[in-house]
Amino acid sequence: MAPTLQEALLAWYTQHQRRLPWREAADPYRVLLAEVLLQQTRVAQAIPYYQRFLERFPTLEALAQASLEEVLEVWQGCGYYARARHLHQLARQVVARGQPLPHTASGLQALPGVGPYTAAAVASIAFGQAIAAVDGNVRRVLARLQAWEHPRPKQVQAQAQALLDALKGQVHPGIWNQALMELGATVCTPRKPNCPGCPLVTFCRGQGQPERYPAARPRPQRSLEVVALVLQGPLGFHLEPRQGRWLGGLWGVPLEEEPGGLARLLARFGLQKAELLGTLRHDLTHRRLWVRVYRAWGEGRENPAERPLSRLDRKILALATAPAAGAARPPWPPS
Repeated sequence: MAPTLQEALLAWYTQHQRRLPWREAADPYRVLLAEVLLQQTRVAQAIPYYQRFLERFPTLEALAQASLEEVLEVWQGCGYYARARHLHQLARQVVARGQPLPHTASGLQALPGVGPYTAAAVASIAFGQAIAAVDGNVRRVLARLQAWEHPRPKQVQAQAQALLDALKGQVHPGIWNQALMELGATVCTPRKPNCPGCPLVTFCRGQGQPERYPAARPRPQRSLEVVALVLQGPLGFHLEPRQGRWLGGLWGVPLEEEPGGLARLLARFGLQKAELLGTLRHDLTHRRLWVRVYRAWGEGRENPAERPLSRLDRKILALATAPAAGAARPPWPPS
């Protein structure tokens, strides 16, 4: 008798799943941390951050007791810092209540920074709730199985839940969700999927031209022109805490949006002029920053190594401290 789709996938997962540190134990805090990291970070890049974060904050209580600056320092270099800020807020909120993490997806989703996917993943993996977790990998697998070029979110969620419900308690929901995600991450990849090696190939309606499903979704990216002022003194640099949604909570050099950014920065620090060092590009999730970097001598006292800095600020300081700083001056704004 031929295996069902679920049986074929679970047999494949048992044999081929990757050995990942967060799969070694279903501790809810560790599962949550892993899922938050994996929202915007590839597995290979996430592993060292996961291990470093747990060394510093081994429990939710330890995370709650830390300052935001400590948390951002450990997260430094991982990007998408709102994840770290929300995780810190979540820990403080849960610990203040004196209760463990909620056991259901709805309860988890009420916490800071926890969306539908993360809530479902943690609820199913850590607590065994029979709820489908749909990330980009699962969406792609289901779209190809059904030959959906433009799948609707509710359509995908319903199909994922139906596959899980068909198991009728035969397997832990978290195992099934991870198996489906693993297939999308390692076999049913966005480009050049390994269809001959797929355990679901006989069930797949999109195998003839898999990259057609699902169709790519447009991701608009707004360009923003910014001026950075590197104030350098005999004891270090002028660094200040960032505010706002992007890069908030980190430290960096003074920034101002154009137009008029340089004039506002000079007036703020009582300066007449600053030296143009060059320009650089920095991509955020939905923004492309074109940064014109200036330098002036001032009352800088901060050591960059002692503050949590974003990659953007590291790039700015690298330009300011390069031996030939100011030599190359690309056109502004870039064409």
